[in-house]
Amino acid sequence: MKQHKGRVIIYTGDGKGKTTAALGLALRAAGRGKKVAIIQFIKSPERTYGEHIMMAKLGIEMSQMGAGFTWTKTPEEHRQALKKAWQFAKEKIMSGTYDMIILDELNNALAIDRFPIDDVLSVEDVVELIRMRPSHLHLVITGRSAKKELTDVADIVTNMQAIKHDYCEGVSAVKGIEF
Repeated sequence: MKQHKGRVIIYTGDGKGKTTAALGLALRAAGRGKKVAIIQFIKSPERTYGEHIMMAKLGIEMSQMGAGFTWTKTPEEHRQALKKAWQFAKEKIMSGTYDMIILDELNNALAIDRFPIDDVLSVEDVVELIRMRPSHLHLVITGRSAKKELTDVADIVTNMQAIKHDYCEGVSAVKGIEF
């Protein structure tokens, strides 16, 4: 059977469902015997997320590498977390042992403008890694504000558009829905 070329899939936009869509792909791939890794660039291992609990039960590798929301830690703490996450992601991608790697909230990380990050994680480095990745690897990138350089090299780009969300009415995040 012919081996398919790995795809680059981006879920972006202001609407809900980017990570959820990527996790659905992880489940589908794992169900077909594919080796999957999920790397979360913003979410911190200091908090508990429903997807992390379930992926552990399913045996899908998930690493929370972030320092949390940008206003919860110092810029240097975020920079160091991003640097570590990016190095970790590069090693996983270039190892050739995975069929799918999800870089959750990478777009959010690349969109940080409250402090400099280009020296620890740059759009150019991400584009280069996309081009250099093993040919069979499906790479899924999520998060708001996807950079044009990334959407240009992607095979599939979905923009999640918000029509209505009760956040706008002051409703807080719901356990099991948002986290």
